[in-house]
Amino acid sequence: MSTVPFIRTNAKWLSVGVLLTFLSSFGQTYFISLFAGHIQKAFDLSHGTWGGIYTVGTGASAIVMVWAGGLCDHFKARVLGPIMIISLAAACTFMAVNPVWWGLFAVIFLLRFTGQGMMSHIAMVAMSRWFTTNRGKAISIATLGFGFGEAILPITFVALMAVIDWRLLWIVGAVILVIGVPVLLSLLRKERTPQSIAAQSQAFGMEGRHWTRNQAVSHWLFWFMVPGLLGPSAFQTAFFFHQVHFAKIKQVSHVELVAMYPIYTVVAILAMVVSGWGLDRYGTARLLPFSQIPMVLAFLVFAYAGSIWALLLGLIFLGLNAGFNVTLPTAFWSEFYGTGNLGEIKALGTSIMVLGSAIGPGLTGLGIDLGLGLEHQYIIIAGFFIIASVAMLIGVMRARPMLPATS
Repeated sequence: MSTVPFIRTNAKWLSVGVLLTFLSSFGQTYFISLFAGHIQKAFDLSHGTWGGIYTVGTGASAIVMVWAGGLCDHFKARVLGPIMIISLAAACTFMAVNPVWWGLFAVIFLLRFTGQGMMSHIAMVAMSRWFTTNRGKAISIATLGFGFGEAILPITFVALMAVIDWRLLWIVGAVILVIGVPVLLSLLRKERTPQSIAAQSQAFGMEGRHWTRNQAVSHWLFWFMVPGLLGPSAFQTAFFFHQVHFAKIKQVSHVELVAMYPIYTVVAILAMVVSGWGLDRYGTARLLPFSQIPMVLAFLVFAYAGSIWALLLGLIFLGLNAGFNVTLPTAFWSEFYGTGNLGEIKALGTSIMVLGSAIGPGLTGLGIDLGLGLEHQYIIIAGFFIIASVAMLIGVMRARPMLPATS
């Protein structure tokens, strides 16, 4: 089915994915980091301490995700979605009223677990289950919510910070989330694929079977993929987490940097759409190993950038990977491990990415405190992505012959 008829026929269910990914924004690093300067000032935190708190809270959410992500195998999006939206709204409220620095551990855990973790996970599992032959299209369309959030929220909330107290803006976020609940329930009056129907449309993975989480972890392919799954989350998160500090060392204002984010978002959206089309046409195996190359280029540009235009070029490369990294890993789990246990399998992948987002800010924050500047760190990070790309290429090429003939 071509794209326009596909969207028209499935608009209601695709909108569920877009809504969930958009609302997850309030638990994403790019949103939380907008308030980094205010949070550090309010609680007298260094870059390393703030990064450490973020690492612990996010790391804890990654651990819980390993278990909680499997709930998608037992409960429908209509049930889990509203619960997570309300929980994220509560976390936003907690950020607004929290009076002590150590309370940030719980705040970050709740924001990251419900937002970046579960809401994104529910959306992607739903798209992968509800659509099989058009999975790539569905995933790329659903992930437009990420792009809308990245394009709209940073510039809006940074502008509002000039006239509204930063704590009150978290209440605004909570209100937006609460409004999203009846919208989601309206879209899901009847869920597209009840579990009984989903069982009839299962897609097999390697060796023509449905893999369990334990089987996936014990197989060599999983470990070849870990660097490539962990890296983008770790260092895209680190970039946005330290955006205020990065703007300062590049001698541009925070508003000037944030004003370029919509271009980053447009590039990411285009990359999502193109990679979604490419997935349905060529499959994950041909595309995934090369998805990290833009990260190599992005961090080299950030390291050496001496003008606003160079920073924009770096954001364009970063946006390319952001788009690829939303669609390709999601399809990878379905294509290589099957959909029979997709909730728990993809939860494993989500937990790795959440763990990466925990490691990145803490590691780079510690580096700053120890005197290793971001520009030098970014050269090292570019080298990491070269290694990750080679590992993914070896792993996928070795595993590709194990896929069913129809994949």
